[in-house]
Amino acid sequence: MLLVCRFAVAEADAPAFVVRARRALELLTAQPRCLRGVLGRATDEPDRWVLTVEFESVVAYRRAMSPFEVREHVVPLLSEALADEPAAFEVLLDGADGSVRTHTSLLAADAGTVRLGEAAGPTTPR
Repeated sequence: MLLVCRFAVAEADAPAFVVRARRALELLTAQPRCLRGVLGRATDEPDRWVLTVEFESVVAYRRAMSPFEVREHVVPLLSEALADEPAAFEVLLDGADGSVRTHTSLLAADAGTVRLGEAAGPTTPR
């Protein structure tokens, strides 16, 4: 499970943002089954930042977001992320040292056709 949050941060606000992001990374990476976290800034648009955190699974991500301290410090930061794109991604390929591993998708085969609340099937045919 990969969490990707993009931020627009004014230059004057960058030092305070980095402090908050550091605290968020400390809290999240201390959670069980959190693999790593990274804060980066765009080189061509210095007001654009990205926070990525990788978890072993969706369950690990959900559990990592539940402790009080995470909800107190991390959730408010994440709520400031740009909301024009998705933030949670499943990992399908990962690579290191020239080797690439394939992961099975967690999405159901009909994920593109069944909407939220229609797990038993749509109430009316499409």
